[in-house]
Amino acid sequence: MPVTGEVHDAVLVDGVWIGSWCLLIAQSATGTVIAWQWAARESTAAWEALFAQIPPPLVVVTDGGSGIRSALARTWPDTKVQRCIFHLQLNVTRELTRKPRLHAGKALRQIALALTDVHSVDDAITWRLTLEAWWQKYGHLTRERSMYDNGQFGYTHHRLRKAWAVLHRTVQAGHTFTNLEHGNPRATSRLEGLNSQIRHLLRHHRGMPIEHRRRAVEWYLLLHEIPIDQAHKHAHQPAPKRIESPADEPIRPALYDTALSAEEGLWHRTGWAGRT
Repeated sequence: MPVTGEVHDAVLVDGVWIGSWCLLIAQSATGTVIAWQWAARESTAAWEALFAQIPPPLVVVTDGGSGIRSALARTWPDTKVQRCIFHLQLNVTRELTRKPRLHAGKALRQIALALTDVHSVDDAITWRLTLEAWWQKYGHLTRERSMYDNGQFGYTHHRLRKAWAVLHRTVQAGHTFTNLEHGNPRATSRLEGLNSQIRHLLRHHRGMPIEHRRRAVEWYLLLHEIPIDQAHKHAHQPAPKRIESPADEPIRPALYDTALSAEEGLWHRTGWAGRT
């Protein structure tokens, strides 16, 4: 994408896997594609390369992928963070499942799902008090330990503990209700829709090698924002590969070759030995 230097109030970031490559995409709150970055995985260096293309926004909306927290601290230290509510609920459900067995797990999952209904500061205060009440009632379960079959101690309800930690860390960092103060989107749903269109494009063009798939996705993102007559000016033209001429070798019998040899017994046999 051409670098415009435009400063956005809110930027949504997310990653989508294209074969063995991870494509990091940045999008404005209005749905404009701002930048993208190819990477081997969602690492700190990959996120920093993406953020370096964009002026620091007021708020960044993210699903909390690996490496993004340290990248934000280095590249956009003054930018507020909004954790995607939808992904936050998914992370809690991944640990507790959709049908938790414990009453504590059922209550905690309902608290996570209630984030959808928080639309004001009063709602946020009520939600925080509900989460604190859960901790006062069930917090002791997250500290219980048991001895496993291998003789080592571990947390008895480690999945309940991890689900609680997901909500607790996000709330303590102040990344849950940033939208109430700045009016930014509270989920990356718009960007997820773009990722779905990319998957749809590749699904209808199966069989392309990975490099062709990468070029197809880049053209799709470019044409999503720029008319085709202007897109050719910004399209990346890869340099032609230099073909090295083979070095002259002295003429002599080959020490190792792919030709047949009589000593190897690979000739066609005749007579009785050649019958099948």
